[in-house]
Amino acid sequence: MKYNKLAISDKDDLIFGHAPFPVTTRRGLVIGGGKVYPELNFTLPPMHINSDTIGSIIQQYRDIARGALNRGVELYSNGIILEFETLPEMTKNPDYGVEIIKAMNEVCEEFFQKHGIPSEIRLTPNDLREFERPPRQRTSHLLNPMLELFERGSIAGGDILSIESTGGKEIFDDALMNCNIREIVFSLCVLGVRDMKMLWAKIVEIAGKHGKIAGGDTACGFGNTAMVLAEKKYIPRLFAAIVRIMSVVRTIVAVEEGASGPDKDCGYEGIYLKAITGIPVSMEGKTSACAHLSPLGNIAGAGADLWSNESVQNIKLLADMAPTVYLEQLEYDTRLFNQAIKSGKSDMLALQRHMVESDMYFDPQAFILAPSNVIEIAGEMVKGKSYVESAVLGALKGLDLIEEAVLSGQLKSSEMENVWFDLIREELKTIPPDEDMFIEEMLKVTDHSKYLKEEYGL
Repeated sequence: MKYNKLAISDKDDLIFGHAPFPVTTRRGLVIGGGKVYPELNFTLPPMHINSDTIGSIIQQYRDIARGALNRGVELYSNGIILEFETLPEMTKNPDYGVEIIKAMNEVCEEFFQKHGIPSEIRLTPNDLREFERPPRQRTSHLLNPMLELFERGSIAGGDILSIESTGGKEIFDDALMNCNIREIVFSLCVLGVRDMKMLWAKIVEIAGKHGKIAGGDTACGFGNTAMVLAEKKYIPRLFAAIVRIMSVVRTIVAVEEGASGPDKDCGYEGIYLKAITGIPVSMEGKTSACAHLSPLGNIAGAGADLWSNESVQNIKLLADMAPTVYLEQLEYDTRLFNQAIKSGKSDMLALQRHMVESDMYFDPQAFILAPSNVIEIAGEMVKGKSYVESAVLGALKGLDLIEEAVLSGQLKSSEMENVWFDLIREELKTIPPDEDMFIEEMLKVTDHSKYLKEEYGL
């Protein structure tokens, strides 16, 4: 990694609403500058997306934005981020995505002019390349519409550019089911890193050309896949926690290439990026239960600058449409964050402590998100001389901290989980710190029918 020291080395400074390098948006939101804002994430209910339905779909997104901003006005919101995560058809046909952004941006501007409420759109095209097997990460024709949507979407009103990129996932998924730690490291820290370098150089260039904010990536397709499988008891929770730690070295590449944050929410590794790079981050917790279950309901907010909900379908609930309801929930959460900020550092730390301690001892995946543990683990990661070594050092430190907490009786665990400490540790120690040597070893044993090494520059 390019980073060899922490931007935040004191756990008391790794806290919600404050980042060493805040980001100011077009309409005046200062993210990481002393307030926490809600970030509303939404999607369509199951339906066809085509030329016959796109008109009604655009109206749905317009109504979502209007409903959320209207409720924000009624609740005296300080500001709102609306995340537009595209569905595949909206990226394959960039015209669809652009028209949706235009419609939402018109609503944002209307509410800004009439009511003074600042809002911005985070544009997150989906990664189409994963629909081709094996993926052609650099030469695929599917990359062109993604970049076109970034370009035209930013002009249309997308102010924060992000993506959940999937480079390396073609190796990762089977490795995860088999708990193959070496292939996990290869997919995240070799393939994923190389794909991120290529992709984020292009995204940062587009953002710079149009005066937009290059937000960041997320290892959602990696860390959250591990978390969901652990919830279903398909893999150990300990293994999922270690995968989360190692995903950091992949996601941080966006920042190395010029992304300034706010990092995207759904990979949960954002608090590590904040500690290492100082950028503001978006996090999600209890209100993401609409999309997935997790053991991270409160602790995820410990370092949040934006507080998100994951993707909620635009369906009618008893109170109102679901996105409007979720905006209200997020707004009340951010009021609590901001009241603590207003009351001073001691109250901020007290609120953070309660959020952290309410989750951290029930699951290793929560335990590693506690700011004190993040500082220790990230401090080891920045000692690495390569992405592979950084991931291994961080994972080993995480294992040590988790095992200490289990042995002391603080962290809940089981014998079925505990047998994995030595298995994971021993396997990690077989990985050479020399990245070239590791790559040479892995190229001999990985299934080349699953991935095209030349698409990663190997």
